[in-house]
Amino acid sequence: MTPNPEPDSDFPWWLVILAVTGLWLFWEVLSDEVYRASLRALSKGIWITCLVAMVAYLGACLIGLGLAVMGLSRSIWLRQSARLYIEVMRGVPIIVLLLYVAFVLVPAVISGLNWLVGADVLRTRDVPLLWRAVIALMLAYSAFLAEIFRAGLQAVDKGQIEAAMALGLNGWQRFRHVRFPQAFRLILPPLGNDFVAMVKDSSLVAVLGITDIAQLAKVTAASNFRYFETYNVAALIYLVMTIGLSLMLRRFEARMRGRGGAGSR
Repeated sequence: MTPNPEPDSDFPWWLVILAVTGLWLFWEVLSDEVYRASLRALSKGIWITCLVAMVAYLGACLIGLGLAVMGLSRSIWLRQSARLYIEVMRGVPIIVLLLYVAFVLVPAVISGLNWLVGADVLRTRDVPLLWRAVIALMLAYSAFLAEIFRAGLQAVDKGQIEAAMALGLNGWQRFRHVRFPQAFRLILPPLGNDFVAMVKDSSLVAVLGITDIAQLAKVTAASNFRYFETYNVAALIYLVMTIGLSLMLRRFEARMRGRGGAGSR
């Protein structure tokens, strides 16, 4: 029987089709005044979209890694606390969590802080909606990333952990030098997929009125009544961002696999 070809060995005809289609769309955008006006208006939100996605994702990775370590802890209280957090966060839709954090959780935390201090040291309006949205996305994605980190940490060969213990490495040294580097190589593809998903889900912050790409598209279309052109441009911007990220992550994964293979010889 002829072995099935590896998917990564295929010539990327899909990329050629996307590139040709993208160049044609950009030509249409740049050659039409309505499209150009929409592009100028929506491009102002790219920075906000990138900021929200990057900060929220980094925070979610840190929280998720902490939850994964708690979930593998010997303490039943830490394990159960991590599982409770993960199940609750995964069970609440992100858009509901955005509204809850923005209008319930943040005001409640500020009220509690002021009560403990005994003075109004902070007011709710002092916390911008942008950062409330970042916190909400951070909390939502940390639950999913925690499961990815946990699976990666559990996939590391126990024999290598035992060998590190035999060399006299303490728990932190084993995690830093043996367990986490190997787990990171294993979980890099799903981590990259979640980052691309974060870029797309960052559009949900538009429900709070934050001027990202999605919000600017809604405002622009409502003002010029050119919904077709405006949302075409918005979709094109998101496609360029997400496909560009996917290609960069593929190259990074290939380099990491190459280093891992070289290190194993």
